[in-house]
Amino acid sequence: MSRVDLALLRDVFEAAGEPPYRAGQVWEWAARGAASYAAMTNVPAALRARLAAEVPFSTLDVEREERARDGTAKTLFRTRDGHPVEAVLMRYRDGRRSLCLSSQSGCPLTCTFCATGQMAFGRNLSASEILDQALHFRRIEAVDHAVFMGMGEPMLNLDAVVDAARLLADVGITNRRATVSTVGWLPGLRRFVDEVTEPIRLALSLHAPTDELRSELMPVNVRYPLADVLAECTRYFELRRRKVFVEYVMLGGVNDRVDQARALAALLDPKVFKVNLIPYNPTGMYAGSTRKAIAAFKDVLDAARLPATVRLTRGRDIAAACGQLAADPRPRARTHASA
Repeated sequence: MSRVDLALLRDVFEAAGEPPYRAGQVWEWAARGAASYAAMTNVPAALRARLAAEVPFSTLDVEREERARDGTAKTLFRTRDGHPVEAVLMRYRDGRRSLCLSSQSGCPLTCTFCATGQMAFGRNLSASEILDQALHFRRIEAVDHAVFMGMGEPMLNLDAVVDAARLLADVGITNRRATVSTVGWLPGLRRFVDEVTEPIRLALSLHAPTDELRSELMPVNVRYPLADVLAECTRYFELRRRKVFVEYVMLGGVNDRVDQARALAALLDPKVFKVNLIPYNPTGMYAGSTRKAIAAFKDVLDAARLPATVRLTRGRDIAAACGQLAADPRPRARTHASA
């Protein structure tokens, strides 16, 4: 239920002679994890029946779900016009329940290591479609973190992403626990830095310490090179006093050498950036780095006092990397997201 849905709800309520506050009641129930209109007991029964008939409870249909041994759950949705959308719920031992949300169906930026980048681009998702990914998992259990690191480039769909992030607070995910990632799409990144006043976190999908290698891995770098992107990240830090997360996927023999770690340490200001080293969930083109290579790489960053962690690998046994489930050709059965 995004603002678009609330507008539709208000139209229905107005036609039924109901007061405008009913829309807020419905959203409060949805944000708390209600599974259907029938659960909304402070809404008149006749109105609930009318809503069920006239206002779809979700903008997405569940096509397939997978659960990993580590508790990670991944869902492949379809939009009403048939576009695939993926989202992931990651469960951690410390109690965190973090969502990885998509902002587009497919992605037009064709990063070579990303399964989504190899798909045909569909379209931007609406704020409703982004929120409905989160509400699907909220109906399963409480959630408290979200990252916009699923399918798509969030800065190409910034308005819908920020609208969704603002409403995630009602779902249990405060702005300080929401992170928007970018591969460095500079027009959207500049707008994010200039216009978004909420304390939403910023992450940069970097993956290489030089323009030459980054342009090979991520064609967007040809258009918006490292120096310009890092300057915007630094400006974000100066305005918000919040560090920028750097996502660095470890590709065996490609970007994981010790000399490349030294180059990365020289590139990034430890006051501004924190690095997340990500063991690669292979999509076919590259191999993941060995544990020894990842450890040696991190040792260099530690010696340079550049904050760095190795991210836990989640959902490897269910193809949890973005785009992998949508690309799987196995037969699918479609169900409603509210089921």
